[in-house]
Amino acid sequence: MNPQYLDQNQVCCQLHHPRQRTQGYETKGSTGNEHGCAVGGEDRPYDRPVVSSNPHIGTLGEGPLHAALKQWYQAPGDRVEVPLGGFVIDLVRGDLLIEIQTRGFSSMKRKLASLLDAGHHVRVVHPIAVERRIVRTADDGTILSRRRSPKHGAATDIFAELVSFPDLLGHRCFEIEVLITVEEELRRHVPGRAWRRNGWVVSQRHLVDVTDSVPIRGIEDLATLVPDGLPEPFTTADLAVMLGRPRRASQQMAYCLRNAGVFIDVGKRGGSVLYRKV
Repeated sequence: MNPQYLDQNQVCCQLHHPRQRTQGYETKGSTGNEHGCAVGGEDRPYDRPVVSSNPHIGTLGEGPLHAALKQWYQAPGDRVEVPLGGFVIDLVRGDLLIEIQTRGFSSMKRKLASLLDAGHHVRVVHPIAVERRIVRTADDGTILSRRRSPKHGAATDIFAELVSFPDLLGHRCFEIEVLITVEEELRRHVPGRAWRRNGWVVSQRHLVDVTDSVPIRGIEDLATLVPDGLPEPFTTADLAVMLGRPRRASQQMAYCLRNAGVFIDVGKRGGSVLYRKV
């Protein structure tokens, strides 16, 4: 029995989400949008046809999850794998630069800073798996077992990545979209590796479905991820309980939201910092 992934036809059928497809930022012939970010015009390098001597530019090291998400997210008229400023942009939609990042925001810190400093409007699209199916395979690809992971992601897990650049959270040209996904994670056995999983290492991640999206266009949207009912003041232990997540996750959220000005620290209780939501 083969894993059921989104194939090309399924991906194309799911492209036209009304909310998603009205976020085109298709302004032409001007020098800035309402945020003061650079916009498309005839003099913008990513508004002209791109001809590359390498048809695989930017895709040689691309994993199946990244490739599937890029295809799922792509709208008619989007440019794909566009060279700009020494980088390769996954998708360009009018004046909007879209980067699909499946993990490790720290690796794109320099790229983001450079693009934002140049006045570009950048959206980072990041998947969080609300359901993950773990598939163990033999070296020849034969499926040995399949089970559901007991771990379930949530939109608030985005803060684990945002700790890489909390200073960008209030930037007028920077936004994020969290895609809530169902994924299959393929693992193969490599002796001496991944000792916590007894040698089973992740070889690939595949997209099964996209069930929802959470747009984060600014600090106000970040603030909506804070759960209701927090005591005043509160600690990260209180926040962890309300989130239903580990303490580390609440600490990451508090770190980011304090940098964004959503939380302020108002003292200590024992060894724990006390916070208040602004």
